[in-house]
Amino acid sequence: MAPDRHARTPQRGFRRDIEGIRALAVLLVMLGHAGVPFLPGGFVGVDVFFVISGFLITGLLLAELERTDRISLVGFYARRAKRLLPAVVVVLLTTLLLTLLLLPPLRWRDTAGDVIASGLYVMNWRLAAQAVDYLHADDAPSAVQHFWSLAVEEQFYLIWPLLLIAAGALAARLAGRGAGRRPLRPLALVGLALIGVPSLLWSVYLSAAEPARAYFVTTTRLWELVVGAVLAVTATGLGRLPRPVAAALGWVGLAAVVTAGLVITPLTAFPGWAALLPTLGTAAIIAGGFTAGRTGPEALLGLRPLRAVGALSYSLYLWHWPLLVVARARLGELGAVEGMAVVALSVVPAALTYRFVENPVRRSPRLAGEPARALRLGLVCTVLPVVAALGFQFGLAPAPLRPDQTAAAPGAAALPSGPAAAVPGVEQVDHVVPEPASARADVAEVYGAKCIVSGTDAPARTCVYGDRDSEFAVALVGDSHAAQWFPALRRVVEERGWRLVTYLKSSCPFLAAPVIVKNQPFPSCEVWNDNVRAALTGPDRPDLVLATASSEYRLAPGGRPLYGAENDQARVDALRQAWSSATGPGTLVVGLRDTPRPNFDIPECVSLHRDRLTECGFSRETAAALSISQERAAAGLPGVVALNLNDAICPAASCPPIIGGVLVYRDNNHLTATYAGTLGPRLGSSLDELVRARPELSRVAYPG
Repeated sequence: MAPDRHARTPQRGFRRDIEGIRALAVLLVMLGHAGVPFLPGGFVGVDVFFVISGFLITGLLLAELERTDRISLVGFYARRAKRLLPAVVVVLLTTLLLTLLLLPPLRWRDTAGDVIASGLYVMNWRLAAQAVDYLHADDAPSAVQHFWSLAVEEQFYLIWPLLLIAAGALAARLAGRGAGRRPLRPLALVGLALIGVPSLLWSVYLSAAEPARAYFVTTTRLWELVVGAVLAVTATGLGRLPRPVAAALGWVGLAAVVTAGLVITPLTAFPGWAALLPTLGTAAIIAGGFTAGRTGPEALLGLRPLRAVGALSYSLYLWHWPLLVVARARLGELGAVEGMAVVALSVVPAALTYRFVENPVRRSPRLAGEPARALRLGLVCTVLPVVAALGFQFGLAPAPLRPDQTAAAPGAAALPSGPAAAVPGVEQVDHVVPEPASARADVAEVYGAKCIVSGTDAPARTCVYGDRDSEFAVALVGDSHAAQWFPALRRVVEERGWRLVTYLKSSCPFLAAPVIVKNQPFPSCEVWNDNVRAALTGPDRPDLVLATASSEYRLAPGGRPLYGAENDQARVDALRQAWSSATGPGTLVVGLRDTPRPNFDIPECVSLHRDRLTECGFSRETAAALSISQERAAAGLPGVVALNLNDAICPAASCPPIIGGVLVYRDNNHLTATYAGTLGPRLGSSLDELVRARPELSRVAYPG
């Protein structure tokens, strides 16, 4: 993403077209992040950067190896340090300052951890781990999330110079044995194939199996840098392309890159095969540019305005994303116009960084003549943000209160028995349980006990609670919105001597249809549903099934994503089909209405408005309207009843964030385990009423 020289290669001096490609890449990324509607695939700009970087850096390394028979690792990493790290330290330190001044305190600790990961160039692995961790699924995006791509590049450049050195040594040995001309470049191509081919195949597989993780991990991206490196190795041959052929190749490549930005969407399994379009398109532009001259895309890409943007591309990439994150945190969701205004504003710090940080360091004669000094500068630039982030994390970020600092909190037990509208929201409280800083970790025990299936796993895994020998069995079935009810349901079964069996899978509702999760098909959810239905109708079928799930899943029957009213009806039909399959003699299915969805982060809001908690209320009417699938599905279905406990979660026209001294939500849609536990008596009373109404169940549930 940040080549050592200003779009310059050993094969053909200054490449105006490459400077223009860099401009195209950063504009794709920035406009995509700004939310421009016609550019859903703007993120492919990162893939363009990977190819450019692989080409330029490999060209420089090969030229040095062929000229001197060696590669100076000190010199190479010194150049990387000069080029990358001064701007990085400025952006990371500024991001910490912006976090302190403008972001909610709840984000401080995570942002500090992200800055550490970014400064050490492992941010992509941190994001990959969080992508498959359901507890992080609803976290706000990190202000330094974009550093993942820099991490991928730098990890590649830890190994690639070493492999080139090994190829050079082997080539020299073969030449010494009479093999003729030293076969350095063929050996380099072999080395690239050994990296690139497995990486591409793994990318295709993982993009289909675990798309969230596949996007970030280094192993699915190496092949894109390899594509650029292959261009550098084969530069001599590419330099002999006939001009008409080269020009046509370049224009086709440019069209491919632009098309990728227009047609690839977040629904696309990416990188995988889809990444070939922008990657090979970029390769075609670079390959054609050796001989096409002004008849190729250089006629457009070489224009002065684009070249100016290309020169700033590295700084623009670093600056635009933190500003967008801060703007969204302060102003709410931005439209495309507002988003573009923010990224346009990023030109100012980018230009200042380029003028007063990047260029002075990169062009310093003193650093150029003393690589060791440049490495020391790089070390300082690495240590500074890491140390600052550690101090920020442990010195400034708010820590959760200790248990002995919190007052006993009744939660839902504090609600009056009168009408819901009579419940006022409180303006402030001395203590809240859990504290917003620890709300993310206030989850049901089933998470720590590994009772929730996740990722591509699909077995009908169970955990058993309560009286294991009880004749009356209750099954809790669904996704995280089912798991959030575990504290309440466990209290119910333990008080009544029942047996509780959980069937839970993250991001997977109990219904009979394919679902879209994180903009990707989720085939393991279908398999899990089949397995659960088989378990619920087998010899150990439960007496009562409590089923619920988020009401915001998009379905994709036949692979076609549904939207709006069509999707709502399909979800209801899929719930009815799944529930019908679980009913039978002696089994009652209770469809528990989904909880109201605030759709903004409640703990963050509370952390910002401790003295004005009513600022964190949200409309009961709007939130409840999103959670009616279960009631619609249960209507008129034999053996199925609907249950709605949302009056105890949103007991007023404006849903309060804190009830009875307990924080109700741990993010923007999940209940805290603490509050869910206080709902136990209400859930128990409702289930008692439903069970007693069915004599065949009542005799088992309440023997004697």
